[in-house]
Amino acid sequence: MENLTDPNFVPYHIRKWYLHDEEVLANESGQHADGSPLRRIVVAAAIHNPYAGRFSQDLSAIVGPSGALGKEFGSRIVNALGADTVQSYGKACLVGMNGEYEHGNAFITQTFADPVRDAIGGGKSWVPSTGKVSGPGTTLDIPLAHKNALYVRSHYDTISVSFGDAPRPDEVVIAFAFATRGRLHARLGGIAAAEVVGADGLH
Repeated sequence: MENLTDPNFVPYHIRKWYLHDEEVLANESGQHADGSPLRRIVVAAAIHNPYAGRFSQDLSAIVGPSGALGKEFGSRIVNALGADTVQSYGKACLVGMNGEYEHGNAFITQTFADPVRDAIGGGKSWVPSTGKVSGPGTTLDIPLAHKNALYVRSHYDTISVSFGDAPRPDEVVIAFAFATRGRLHARLGGIAAAEVVGADGLH
C-alpha cells in the first residue's frame, strides 16, 4: 500500500503548491501609482513535516536537501514575474499543530534562500522572515524589505496571505514573498532605492 507521505520532490512530500499574485494600481486613499504598479507575489508549498509529533535534535532531514527546494521556488517566481524584476523579498513558515516552530525555520535557512536569491539576480541583504504554529486558514503576514539594502524605507512592506486547507497538523507551509517596487507614494525620506547598487533588481 502506498504511503501517503512518500517523497514526490527530492526527499520531501509536497501536497500542494500555491501562487498569490496581486497588482496594486492605487494606494489606500485612491492615489494612482507614482510610476509602475506594485506587484506582490507569494510562492508557497504545503510540505509534510518529517518531525511532526516527535522531538529530534537533528533537523538535517529538512535542512540538508532544502537547496533543491529553493531552486524550485526560484524557478516558480521567475516564471510568475514574466518581464518584471524583484526589488524586495521576505519569507515565512506556518507549522501545523503537531510540529515545532523550529521545524518551519529549518526549511527557510540560508541553504534554502540562496538559490532563490540566485534566481532573482542576487540579493545583498538577509531575507526578513516570520512564522508561527497554527492551523489551516491562519493569516500569515510576510515582511518585505529591499533585497540589496535593508534600510531603504520605501520598501518596508507586508503581504498577508492565508491557505484554506493548510497547514494540516503534520505539515509546514513555506512561503517566499517578492515585490517589484516599494510602497506606492512612499514619502518617509531616507535613502532612495535608486541610490542602491542593483536597485532595479537586475544583475
